[in-house]
Amino acid sequence: MRLAVLSLAVLFATAPASAASTGLSYPPAPRGTVTDTYFGTVVPDPYRWLEDVDSAQTTAWVAAENSLTRSYLDAIPARTQIAAAYRTLYDYEKVGEPFRAGKRWFFYRNSGLQTQSALYVRDRANGPARLFFDPNTLSKDGSIQMAGASFTHDGTLMAYATQVGGADWLTWHVKRVADGRDLPDRIAWSKFSDAAWVGDRGFYYAAFDEPKAANRTLAALDHQKLYFHRLGTPQSADRLVYASPSDEFVGAEVSHDQRLVFLEREDINANGLAWKRVGEPDSAFRSAFGLRPNVQYAVVGNDGTRVYLSTNRNAPRFRVVWVELTDPRHVLHQIVPERADKLDGVSLIGNRLYLEYLHDAHSVLRVADLHGRALGTIALPGIGSVSTPSAKREDRIAYYTFESYTVPPVIYRYDTLTGTSSVEHRTPVRFDSAAYVTEQEWAVSKDGTRVPVFVMHRKGVTLDGSTPTILYGYGGFNVSITPGFAKDVALWLQMGGAYAVAVLRGGGEFGDAWHEGGMLANKQHVFDDFIAAAQMLIASKLTSTPKLAIDGGSNGGLLVGATLTQRPDLFGAAIAEQGVLDMLRYPQFTDGKAWIPEYGSALASAAQFQTLFAYSPLDNVKPGTHYPPTLITTADHDDRVFPAHSYKFVAALQQAQAGDAPILLRVETNEGHFSGLTTDKAIAITADFYAFLVKNLNFTPFGTT
Repeated sequence: MRLAVLSLAVLFATAPASAASTGLSYPPAPRGTVTDTYFGTVVPDPYRWLEDVDSAQTTAWVAAENSLTRSYLDAIPARTQIAAAYRTLYDYEKVGEPFRAGKRWFFYRNSGLQTQSALYVRDRANGPARLFFDPNTLSKDGSIQMAGASFTHDGTLMAYATQVGGADWLTWHVKRVADGRDLPDRIAWSKFSDAAWVGDRGFYYAAFDEPKAANRTLAALDHQKLYFHRLGTPQSADRLVYASPSDEFVGAEVSHDQRLVFLEREDINANGLAWKRVGEPDSAFRSAFGLRPNVQYAVVGNDGTRVYLSTNRNAPRFRVVWVELTDPRHVLHQIVPERADKLDGVSLIGNRLYLEYLHDAHSVLRVADLHGRALGTIALPGIGSVSTPSAKREDRIAYYTFESYTVPPVIYRYDTLTGTSSVEHRTPVRFDSAAYVTEQEWAVSKDGTRVPVFVMHRKGVTLDGSTPTILYGYGGFNVSITPGFAKDVALWLQMGGAYAVAVLRGGGEFGDAWHEGGMLANKQHVFDDFIAAAQMLIASKLTSTPKLAIDGGSNGGLLVGATLTQRPDLFGAAIAEQGVLDMLRYPQFTDGKAWIPEYGSALASAAQFQTLFAYSPLDNVKPGTHYPPTLITTADHDDRVFPAHSYKFVAALQQAQAGDAPILLRVETNEGHFSGLTTDKAIAITADFYAFLVKNLNFTPFGTT
C-alpha cells in the first residue's frame, strides 16, 4: 500500500459544516488531500489530521465540539428531571457473591452511590463483616480505580490492580490480608492480565514494554510478555517467562491444587495451552495444544495431571473433556458431549460439573458427574442469565446469581449435597418488575436466518407505533449477549420507553457457526440482522421509524455506524458509543492489530480490503444524505478503541449532512473504554443520552407534561 503523508500545509479552511441546514454551527473541520491506495483503489482520508489526538488543532476542535454538544443537551428541559430520576434509581445497595480465600470469606458491597464497590471480609462464613479495602480512597476525584484482584491460595495476600482515568493500563500492588497494609511491590505497564499466585512466593502477570510514544496511554501496543514477580523484589528483577512472537495475548493460570502452571497463548478467537509442574524451570513448559484458528480450550479443574477442559474442538457448541497431560498424544476423552444448546460456562465443585447452557440466548443450569452422567438441573425463576455456581472444589456451599432484563440480580446459596437453593441476597432496586414484560421475538434476516430479539416494555402497551424504543446490539468477538439487569435500561422503561436487544450473528450465543456467520467476510450479516430486528419492531407496531433509536458500543458502535450509513432512513435517532468506525486503519492504533482475526485487514488481501471498505462507516458517509439525529461518544483515555475513530466519523457526518438533524460529539475526560467513570459521570452520561432521545424521538418522559 502506498501511504500519502499528511501535511498541515495542504489543509484548507472550510465553512462550518451544514450550518444552514441543521441550524447548528459546527466547528470547522478542514478537509485534507490525504489518500491511501489499497490494491489499486484510491481512498481519500480527509480527516487524517484528527488522528493526532494531542495536537493543538485537534484538541481545539474537540473542545469546540464538546461545547456545542453541551449547549445543545443542557437546553433540553427534560434533562434535569431524567438525571434526578436516575440518581434516585441508582441509589441502592449492590452486593457481589461471597467467595473464600483461605479461611476468610470476602464480598464486594456498594452502599448505593459509591463510585466503586468496597471489599468486605468475614473471618467465618456467617460471621460479622468488616471493611477490608475501600478503593474509593485511592484518589479524591475517583480517577484511580481498582481493576482486579487475586488472592493467594491460603488467603494471606492479595494482589490488586489499579487503573488511572479508565485506561486499560494496570499497576499491580500487594496487600497483606491480616492487617490490610500494602507491601512495597509495584508492577507497572501490565495490561489484559490477571495475577496468578504460586503459593505466597510471587505471581505471574502479563505486561508490555514501557511505551516510548509521547502519549503513553494511547500508544500502539507491541508484543505482550509473561513475567514472574517474586515477592519483595523490584519489577526490574522479574523473570521473563515467555515473549509473544506475534500479536497474540499471553497469560498464566495455576491449578487449584497448586501443582500445575498453565501457559496460555491466545488471539481473539483461539488459544493454546502449555503446562509444567510448580517448581520446574520455565524451560520445562510442555505444549499440550497448539494455537489453532478458532479452537478454544478452558481449564475447568484437575486431578493431578488429569485435566478437565471445556472446548469447541470437534464440538462447535462446546463440550467437556479430560486429557492426561503426560500422554504425548494428548487425546481428548469425552465427558459431557455437545448438545443442541451452547455450553457457555462450566465449574467443578467436588466431583460434579455445573454446566451453564444457552437455550435461545438465555440460561439453563445442568449438573453432571465426572463420568458425564446427568444429575438433573438447577431450576431458575424465569428467562434470564445465571452465573455458573462458584466455590472452591472442596466446599459444600456454592453461590450463583440470576438476573434478567426486568429482574434485578438475586444471589442464591446452593447446597451441593442436598441440591437446594436459597436466596442469599435480593437486590433492593426502586423498580417494579411486575409492571413490565420481557418477550422473545424473532426477526428474519436478509438471507432467511432467524434472529432472536428480546423486547421489554410496560404491560399493556398500545401497539400503534408510538412507543419510543431503543434497539441495542453487539454482534462480534464470540461475545454472548444474554438477559441482564441494567440500571439505565430500567430508567428508560420507567420513562415510558421500550427496549429491545437483538441477538446478532458474530456473537457466541449459538456456537461457532453463529460466530463465524458474522465475522470476516460474513460481517455484513450482522448489519442485516440488526436492520431486520428494526423492521420487525416497526412491523409489529410497537414503534415506528420516528420513534426508533439504535445504540451500541465498541464493536456495537461499529454496528450502529454501519447500519446508520446503510439505512439512514430507517431510524429516528442513533447513538454510537466509542465505536470502531475506520475499518481500513483500525490496526494502526492501540491494540487494534489483535482484532484482525475477527475483522480482517485492508492490507492482507484485495478481498479483505473490499469487504472492509464496503461497510466501513467512515468510508461510507455519503454527502447530501439526510442522516437521523446522531450522538457519537468517545473518551480521551480510551486506549482500546482510539478516539480518532469517533472524531473522523463525526467530522464526515457533519460535512455530509443534508437534513436538519443534529450530528453531535460527546468526549468524556478521564474515562477509558467504558471504565473509570465516577457515579456522577455515569449519571450525567445517561441523562445526556436520554435527553437527546427525548428531544429527537419527540416524547414526554415519565408520562408527565
